[in-house]
Amino acid sequence: MNKYSSSLLAGAFALVFSGSASAVLITASAPGDTTTSVAGATVIDFNGITEPTCPYASCSGDFQYVTGSVNGQYAEPAGIDSQYLTVPNPNQNGSAVFELGTSANYFGLLWGSIDSYNTISFLIDGIYQNFTGTDVANQIPGAADGDQTSSQTNRYINFNFGSEFFTAVKIASNGFAFESDNHAYATVPEPGTLALFSLGLAGLVYTRRRKSA
Repeated sequence: MNKYSSSLLAGAFALVFSGSASAVLITASAPGDTTTSVAGATVIDFNGITEPTCPYASCSGDFQYVTGSVNGQYAEPAGIDSQYLTVPNPNQNGSAVFELGTSANYFGLLWGSIDSYNTISFLIDGIYQNFTGTDVANQIPGAADGDQTSSQTNRYINFNFGSEFFTAVKIASNGFAFESDNHAYATVPEPGTLALFSLGLAGLVYTRRRKSA
């Protein structure tokens, strides 16, 4: 069994967002996992980076590289003790766009204190596909309540788009803040429907809505 299959087995949930071209599989790695298990993925841990340095092909918008926590602004994701990314900064509401400089169909990140007002989006064929903290956290025991210490609401989340490829990731928050670390992206084999069911993943099907940026 390859590392990607192992990561699916570790997932506590799976969402399949049905679309015209393919399904989007979202899994959560086991509580306490803080980075990807996908072999060959490009991993960005934000350690030692200072503005205006960008670890992606390009970075724009409201964001900051931080350590620790500042009350009312950002909180260090549970399970790490190092520099990470927070969006937005300095405003309460805002977003940041990170362009890969390539295309990928897999993305993973340690999503800190998952909040309902956090959104991650992927640019596919010029249109952003949006996923909120609620979309993700409703499938994890516990809600998207922004708990800063719970291993249930500080999780490594994996997105697999199958035959579709994205070129940029947008992170947004309507309140302080969307904290994340250990971003990872890669091109991985498309998981087959039968293989997913054989892994015993509990899934729900939602209609994926395409929204303009």
